[in-house]
Amino acid sequence: IKKWGHREVNLPEVTQQDAVCPASIPSPGLSAQTGLQKIWGAVHCQVCPGAPAWPGSPWHEEMGLLLLVALLLLPGSYGLPFYNGFYYSNSANDQNPGNGHGKDLLNGVKLVVETPEETLFTYQGASVILPCRYHYEPALGSPRRVRIKWWKLSENGAPEKDVLVAIGLRHRSFGDYQGRVHLRQEKEHDVSLEIQDLRLEDYGRYRCEVIDGLEDESGLVELELRGVVFPYQSPNGRYRLNFHEGQQVCAEQGAVVASFEQLFRAWEEGLDWCNAGWLQDATVQYPIMLPRQPCGGTGLAPGVRSYGPRHRRLHRYDVFCFATALKGRVYYLEHPEKLTLTEAREACQEDEATIAKVGQLFAAWKFHGLDRCDAGWLADGSVRYPVVHPHPNCGPPEPGVRSFGFPDPQSRLYGVYCYRQH
Repeated sequence: IKKWGHREVNLPEVTQQDAVCPASIPSPGLSAQTGLQKIWGAVHCQVCPGAPAWPGSPWHEEMGLLLLVALLLLPGSYGLPFYNGFYYSNSANDQNPGNGHGKDLLNGVKLVVETPEETLFTYQGASVILPCRYHYEPALGSPRRVRIKWWKLSENGAPEKDVLVAIGLRHRSFGDYQGRVHLRQEKEHDVSLEIQDLRLEDYGRYRCEVIDGLEDESGLVELELRGVVFPYQSPNGRYRLNFHEGQQVCAEQGAVVASFEQLFRAWEEGLDWCNAGWLQDATVQYPIMLPRQPCGGTGLAPGVRSYGPRHRRLHRYDVFCFATALKGRVYYLEHPEKLTLTEAREACQEDEATIAKVGQLFAAWKFHGLDRCDAGWLADGSVRYPVVHPHPNCGPPEPGVRSFGFPDPQSRLYGVYCYRQH
């Protein structure tokens, strides 16, 4: 009995004749199994004279497998291509080893990717550049061909989104980004991403990855849209929306469901609201500036109160929406008479505009300083008016968008707010 590792293998008796080294060497065209057997036969003659070398013995098979694994792990051995967003060969720049490319990175040269630490702020419909540059430390004497990949990170349960990949002058964009994104590449090592016609869902964190052969480094860019958070309640009353319905009503009002970060920033700016509402991560929260008995009691400090995650379909609350700055203009339509809801829609159309949405009115109040003490119809059938500078006979002493709720659509007591896109 011979011992090999932790296993015991019964081997037949070996004669001196059996231990003679084979004279032949595997030739091209041999099968993988035959080639392996011949290779092992040649190797065992050099390192272990007298050891059995016949095909089929357990010792032979185990050593053959170990030898094959060792050969595959040797530097320069060729295997399957590595995949990291691109297919590429084992040598840098798709060239043969030994030309100097790729060797620098193994000799202390470091690939560095630079992106801004501060958050970038912009608005819906604008164009924005997400900066990203790379360099080598120490600098290289000749340019290298690299791969670039941009993608949007997963957030609040949403999947990651591929944005753009590029190799040299060739590039490809994906999904909703097609036709809206491209690399700047105006200067050497500049791989900044330009996004045009920004949409509400474009805000978030983006990663810029630079790939040089098997080396890759990346940086993070955070993009925020300037906007305003507003609470929204169903026409049927308080706490009537599940999470999916909350998403729908926000979209109908030119907005999206607000994130916690957006609600927290709005609270820092003074938002105080006692009704709990859905947020983008399916938690339910509400912002309190002035603690009071109906809103969690007076014993709690001001802050954003949380009910935690709730069932997206079964539980019902209000919702916090987020609308960004506008590319158009919201205005109160001067009309000789008060209007019903249907007449209000028609009046805006006659003025080559559309009846304004709730999100548009909030954005006009926040970013354009819209200040009117006249109540007007909006697209959802609610009646509201924006106040920047509070004054007598115009509601509470704080700035904000006042609401009359959802009056009878046939009543002729109100004007209308219209929206005209630039």
